[in-house]
Amino acid sequence: MKVLVIAPHPDDEVLGCGGTIAKHSMKGDEIHLCVVTEGYTPDWSEEYLKNRSLEIEKASKILGIKKVHFLKYPTAKLDTISQKELNDSLSTVINKIKPTIMYIPHYTDIHQDHPMIFRSALIAARPKKGCYIKRILSYETLSETEWGYPRHFKPNLYVDISDTIELKLEAMKAYESELKEFPHPRSLEGIKILAKKRGSEVGLKYAEAFEVIREIMV
Repeated sequence: MKVLVIAPHPDDEVLGCGGTIAKHSMKGDEIHLCVVTEGYTPDWSEEYLKNRSLEIEKASKILGIKKVHFLKYPTAKLDTISQKELNDSLSTVINKIKPTIMYIPHYTDIHQDHPMIFRSALIAARPKKGCYIKRILSYETLSETEWGYPRHFKPNLYVDISDTIELKLEAMKAYESELKEFPHPRSLEGIKILAKKRGSEVGLKYAEAFEVIREIMV
């Protein structure tokens, strides 16, 4: 089975569904990651940007991601890109991979890049005749989803990551430039607390939660 994870920024895939990605990898699924945006100078240093590439590579290896696709749009400047261009770029990636499952950010996240990508992903994945995408799930991103308002993330699907929580944490450690100190939610402890909370909601030790956006059962 082919899986496509769409991440507005590097590390969103780990924060939102790192444990689930690792479970897919353990099952032998083919996992692709599409990173939509990237940093740029002078807002970020050349050294930071070079190190960022190494962080993505390391985290992807830990989670078992087969290939990373980069769209290279400017971070926090997606509003300067036409919606059609973003739609077409995501369509190209989706049509190339032909995933069965797709993971996308949530439409109420506080960062403007996230809802724009959510909308474009759905446009690019319209359920046309012969549609190969059978399930689209929206993930929550720490320090994005819970900081948005109004808070509309209402999980209706949970994935047991009790066996992969450590891999999720290791992958986040790879993103050293993004890792914060607790009580920031984007910290190792913050990640573990959310996984415990989501797990406790459904009788599991650790879990990741999703909203089912669309599912086709045959």
